[in-house]
Amino acid sequence: MRIAMVGLGKMGLNMTRRLLRGGHEVVAFDRSADAVGEAARGGALPASSLADAASKLSPRRVVWLMVPAGRPVDENVDALLTLLLPGDIVIDGGNSMYKDAPLRAKRLGERGIRFLDVGTSGGVWGLSEGYCLMAGGDEEAFRVVSPVFAALAPADGFAFMGPHGSGHFVKMVHNGIEYGMMQAYAEGFELLSTAPFPLDLHGIAALWNRGSVVRSWLLELAGRALAKDPSLSGLSPYVEDSGEGRWTVERSIEAGVPLPSIGLSLYMRFLSRQENSFAMRMLAALRNEFGGHSVKAVPDAKG
Repeated sequence: MRIAMVGLGKMGLNMTRRLLRGGHEVVAFDRSADAVGEAARGGALPASSLADAASKLSPRRVVWLMVPAGRPVDENVDALLTLLLPGDIVIDGGNSMYKDAPLRAKRLGERGIRFLDVGTSGGVWGLSEGYCLMAGGDEEAFRVVSPVFAALAPADGFAFMGPHGSGHFVKMVHNGIEYGMMQAYAEGFELLSTAPFPLDLHGIAALWNRGSVVRSWLLELAGRALAKDPSLSGLSPYVEDSGEGRWTVERSIEAGVPLPSIGLSLYMRFLSRQENSFAMRMLAALRNEFGGHSVKAVPDAKG
């Protein structure tokens, strides 16, 4: 099958490579000419614009968007409305808000263009390990594109979730769970690092992945990181969030479903970005006021 991949970042470029290895033809487009050139060197058909990419496809055309959530997706959808024909298929494989999918499906559907929202998990390891694909939207389109999904995913690694928005909803919750798991590993290894005797943290990570109930791929990655830098001293304690953790917590509030672990893991990411936090300073001030507990002044503070 020939498919256009729009967006050749960390995910899109490796997905292009995996599709090519699977025997598919890929028309590659990105705003970066360097990224398009990299894809072309791997065997993709280069495109100089979205219109050029569409022109290199034959009915039924399939265009996979791997661009940042929000406006970039809508801009591409707007352009594709004028480039595609009834029966063509648009896939949004990025980390879009699930509520946006039905709106995009409606706009495309008015022109007879089918839409799939596909949660895509695998990160930079997807090229070698495969991508887990959670598809929502037009079920007939899902069946048409299944050979592409099969090439991208490991065995049994893709499935149809339900109506428009369901693919991105499932991926959103997936990422929320990921936040909580990562936070638990981080806290556990921090406590291990305080042991009153020397411990090999990399060795413990490797050990726990041999039959332990906490074994996982995330733990394997923790072991890799500790092997490179046992104290992680080369890293700054600043952790970003992609947005899906926030949406997961927002949905929990809407649904009245408590997510204490996932919610706290999101707030800990916010805390990681604060230097000289006002809240922490307030805690110190209150302890000093009611109990006379000692406080530490900011170096060279005046007044």
